[in-house]
Amino acid sequence: MTAYTPPQVWTWDTASGGAFASINRPIAGPTHERALPVGQHPLQLYSLGTPNGVKVTVMLEELLALGHTGAEYDAWLIRIHEGQQFGSGFVAANPNSKIPALMDHSGGPGVAPVRVFESGAILVYLAEKFGSAFLPRDGVARAETLSWLFWQMGSAPFLGGGFGHFYAYAPEKLEYPINRYAMEVKRQMDVLNRHLAEREYLAGDAYTIADMAVWPWYGALAKGQLYGAGEFLSVHEYTHVLRWADQIAQRPAVQRGRKVNRTFGDPASQLHERHDASDFDTRTQDKLLPQP
Repeated sequence: MTAYTPPQVWTWDTASGGAFASINRPIAGPTHERALPVGQHPLQLYSLGTPNGVKVTVMLEELLALGHTGAEYDAWLIRIHEGQQFGSGFVAANPNSKIPALMDHSGGPGVAPVRVFESGAILVYLAEKFGSAFLPRDGVARAETLSWLFWQMGSAPFLGGGFGHFYAYAPEKLEYPINRYAMEVKRQMDVLNRHLAEREYLAGDAYTIADMAVWPWYGALAKGQLYGAGEFLSVHEYTHVLRWADQIAQRPAVQRGRKVNRTFGDPASQLHERHDASDFDTRTQDKLLPQP
């Protein structure tokens, strides 16, 4: 392997960007004018069915399952590989140009909508909007919920941008970064496994937004669904994480939320956009594709 000597001043070289070279850049702001569509519901979600996007659609479906009719929402697909996150409308919703972004129009006509970006912030916002749903109001359970939520927000970049990038997406396989991030991901899985050995959910006996945040990342990893790295990371060893992941996957709201804005996998598991609860029955990709 040829050693790399960093230049005195870094310059942007799109040729070395790997799988995401066309959308990664060292500057912020929009690249083009594109207004965001707005549907009929107060809550407008602009997202993609990545782990960070799944957190929010699961939360919205769980709120609806609890009977919170005000949680009805439109979920619009943002195709990040096409650079749609750099449209002017999306940048106004999230200046960081990352999915998901939520616009809350509950104030009605003439009232500026509330924008919320960062998936963890959206989960807290929705929980508090609907009477502390899935977020305990006080005490140990609230502290545990928020601690594990922030644990996920701080830890997942090592799993996604670190391990996932170098193991699955980098233009060449490099031993040092793969080993470095594999070690950290396995340490994180061990943290979860030890914790879940003594409790049903992350915050104790109750299912919370912490579980919704951690499950799409670490639950998927435990089930061998991220980066094709299950065998490499020996995920079968984390038996308590597997138990927890399977338990959450059985929830009907989780099964619905996981389909929203999903553009890969079984066509029956893909609901590119969600504008009504009936869309799960009528507009998944298997029903929209031409029939043989």
